[in-house]
Parts: sequence; C-alpha cells; structure tokens
Amino acid sequence: MTISNTQWAQATWDEIPPLLTQANQSAILPIGATEQHGPHMGCGMDYVLADILCRAVSARTLVPMLPTMPYGCSIGHSQRWPGTLAVTPITLINLVKDLGDWAYHSGVRRLFIVNTHVTNAAPLRCALEMLRSERDDMMVSVINSATISPRVRQFHHADGEDWHANDAETSLMLATAPDMVRPEKMDMADDPDRTDGLVFSHPVNRTSLNGVTGKPSISTAEKGQQWFEWMVEDLSALILKGTEETPPLAHSYFHHHA
Repeated sequence: MTISNTQWAQATWDEIPPLLTQANQSAILPIGATEQHGPHMGCGMDYVLADILCRAVSARTLVPMLPTMPYGCSIGHSQRWPGTLAVTPITLINLVKDLGDWAYHSGVRRLFIVNTHVTNAAPLRCALEMLRSERDDMMVSVINSATISPRVRQFHHADGEDWHANDAETSLMLATAPDMVRPEKMDMADDPDRTDGLVFSHPVNRTSLNGVTGKPSISTAEKGQQWFEWMVEDLSALILKGTEETPPLAHSYFHHHA
C-alpha cells in the first residue's frame, strides 16, 4: 500500500515505519530562517520557501518530510533592521544533530537536509560531520536550494554573486506565497552587490543600504512559477537518486579491515 500523506507531523507513531519503508528509510528535513528581507518582502521568506518547496517534493517523491525549522544562522544580517530572529552557528549545529539522532531512532537512514538560507550551510555541514561519524549506517546530505542544479543556480545569481531578497527570491514568493510581497515597494528596493573583489566577508549592514542585494524591481510571478517548477523537479530528482544510493565501499567507520 502506498501512503500519500508524507507529512511527518501529521503521522501517528505506527504510521512512521511504513512511511519510511516506502521511501527506503529516507526523510527530508527543511531548514529555513527568519530574517529581514528588505522593505518589500516578509521576514519569513526563507522559512516559507523551505516549507513550500519540500512539501511539493515530498508529495512528488513520497519521501516523508519532517517539520520545517523556521530559524537559522542569520547573525550576518546584523541588528540594523528589525525582524531577524537568529541562532548562533553552534546552536544550529547542535539542534540539527539532535534532530538527526531522533530521526535515526525512528528509523531514518537517509537524511536529506534541504537548506534555503545561504549562511546555514556551514553549521549544517558541521552537523552532517557529527552525524555520519557517530552513525555508521546513516547517510546525510545537505542540499542548498539555490544550487540544486545549474539552471537553478543561474537564476538565483543572475543579479549578483552575492544576493538577498533579489529577483529570484521575490519572484518565487510572488508565485507561491504572494502575501509575502509588497509589490508597491518593489520598484524602490533595488540595491547592488557591493562584494565583488572584497577579501573579507562583511555583514549585511556594511554591504546593503536596505537589506536587499539584487533587483526585486524586475520580479514577476510568471518567472517565479517557472523557477519554482524547476526547483521541485531538480530537487525531486536528487532525492530520488539518493534514496537508492549506497556507499561505494562497505568499510566500517570504526574498525580496520584486513
């Protein structure tokens, strides 16, 4: 029997094992953030995208989706603008490690961490290192939503190598969660990427006038719909591939082999 409702939070404890069995012991953990997104977009953009994207992918792949985490490592956005609710890198590392441990005890052996906030990437990689070093039979992947595939990376970075609340993010919200966007403010929200050639990684208060990096003024729901469909398609393909992956070698992490 195929179970179509793949939302972990809606499943009862005795429904979790068959959910995992049909997905080859795989699960998706969406990680977002709550942070300022300029004057034209709601602070929960990253969290909303993580939730909408992973819900669509979970329904398409039948891989169960754990509840979306709305907070991330957003400390680089500074305290210049209200709205950001950040956790430190070590807090995010420990939280994701704890979640991974508990998911393991429920039967998860393939964990896809889907991240929609750029500076979550380093703490999430640390959590991955901790999980895989302790659990020999658990595979963990961190997938950053803006670089799922070449075509997804291209539209995210079209208006700057450094970007935030830009054309891509604004168009995605116009298409999937229009209540997040204030269209009347889009034309005045553009702010360029000032990071080209810099040696240091500066916080956003030193690189942006209004919390934006990019061109939300050119955003449209039509572009956003096409781009969202690409993200769902390409992320689904990655996850389905991962549900069948096995390590190249069967050597134990903890013991030498003759």
